[in-house]
Amino acid sequence: MKTIECVPNFSEGRDKAVIRQITDVIASVNGIRLLNVEAGFGANRTVVTFTGAPDAVCEAAFLSVKKATEVIDMRMHHGAHPRFGATDVLPLVPLSGITMEETAALARALGKRIGDELRLPVYAYAAAAFDERRRDLACCRSGEYEGLEAKLAKPEGKPDFGPAVFVPKSGAVAVGARPVLLAYNVNLDMADVHRAHDIACDVREKGRLVRDSNGHELRQPGLLQAVKAIGWYIEEYGKAQVSMNLCDLAVTPLHVAFDTVCERAQARGCRVTGSELVGMTPLQALLDAGKYFSEKRQLPAGANKEELIAVAVRAMGLDELTPFVPEKILM
Repeated sequence: MKTIECVPNFSEGRDKAVIRQITDVIASVNGIRLLNVEAGFGANRTVVTFTGAPDAVCEAAFLSVKKATEVIDMRMHHGAHPRFGATDVLPLVPLSGITMEETAALARALGKRIGDELRLPVYAYAAAAFDERRRDLACCRSGEYEGLEAKLAKPEGKPDFGPAVFVPKSGAVAVGARPVLLAYNVNLDMADVHRAHDIACDVREKGRLVRDSNGHELRQPGLLQAVKAIGWYIEEYGKAQVSMNLCDLAVTPLHVAFDTVCERAQARGCRVTGSELVGMTPLQALLDAGKYFSEKRQLPAGANKEELIAVAVRAMGLDELTPFVPEKILM
């Protein structure tokens, strides 16, 4: 049976009543499994995970965008996470019985429906992108909500679907198809967002811009491939974080990202106190981390799944900010 996942990110993480209205319309669609709802106060953002057959998922996704346009007002939105719309990003993820190409076609059809029926500007990204530059979500979201009106007025800012018109209440939507992605935040023992940003530049694949001896800008790559990262401060925790998207766990596993941030934090005069997973996480990522830290700490071999998960949680401090409940987090 064909099964896909949808992981929409909504620009509301504080008002539970608003979030519930959105998740209720998702759950109302027959055949949908609502797996996880992760609301972040400081980011002012909610990540929802649900799965099902392609038709059901696309219907639930459309209804969620429609509801978000009704209950979220971007003119009032402030938060730590980059965003440019009430439904900021809407990715479809192939899970079984369906190819990435088929999933990308579904994402484009969904984007067209959102543009046509809801009259919102829609940018197609990742595997659904028409333009190679727009494969990168950051390109679609450049300028964020505050710069969206000016971007839409330029030819290069024309959306892939819907009108090139600024909708102040709702902003724009990025709709795409991508592999399983792991959203992961590492906590620092300080509130210095600049230090967090420096560490993020150290580790993320695109690195940072530097100048050579002649004053020319050069791109200095980061340490980790298939990783995107930014630094921010989360007021509710009183901590700065290195916030990462691990785009390919086969290239950069969870434990490698954690260890690398620890090393760079120490080099920049601070330390890591723990970390948190955002949304659903593949079970194998935790098992691989458990095996890695078991070997690193010379723990007895042959641990079962529960023990390996416990080792990973302790080693990476995954329960520092909130309780780690495997049933709610692990796929």
